[in-house]
Amino acid sequence: MKDLFIKRFQYYKDLGDKTFTQLNEQEILWQYNAESNSIATIVKHLSGNMISRWTNFLTEDGEKDWRNRDSEFENSINTKTEMQELWEKGWKILFNALDQINEENLHQTIFIRGEKHSVIDAVLRQLAHYPYHIGQIVYIAKMLKNEDWKTLSIARNQSKDFNDQMFLQQNSSPVCYAKSNEVRDDYKTE
Repeated sequence: MKDLFIKRFQYYKDLGDKTFTQLNEQEILWQYNAESNSIATIVKHLSGNMISRWTNFLTEDGEKDWRNRDSEFENSINTKTEMQELWEKGWKILFNALDQINEENLHQTIFIRGEKHSVIDAVLRQLAHYPYHIGQIVYIAKMLKNEDWKTLSIARNQSKDFNDQMFLQQNSSPVCYAKSNEVRDDYKTE
């Protein structure tokens, strides 16, 4: 189970990483209007959430006293490098925490803002939260890059070719196991 969680989160981290390579400093700081968030601000929030949720996640509430969530939405990042350092810090803490998951603690009760969760439920909660924001990052980047955007998934008008290749390889879903030799049982054809 732990390996599946790591693969799922890694897929979404990779989407963010591939997006950042297409952007310059000005683009990561761009905001549509005062009520919207820049990519840098979204990253600041994701990192803050990851650091809070996954630090000592088996023994402490996921909403730490030292977290200032509201400040995560104040754009204080000035460089792409600074943004990427926050991004990596959050993911490092997340992956270290996921590495602690095992069959014995998978159903252990942990807390987020005082609310009981099983470890598996807490993971699923964040697997919904992080892709939501990464989708925002990708969408903003795609608008900014316009014709210069390099797709992160199946290129427009290429679905048939992609599907033909997937069936030839008899591989699993690209979302589940992108570029992996492993095939989940529910994707096997025999």
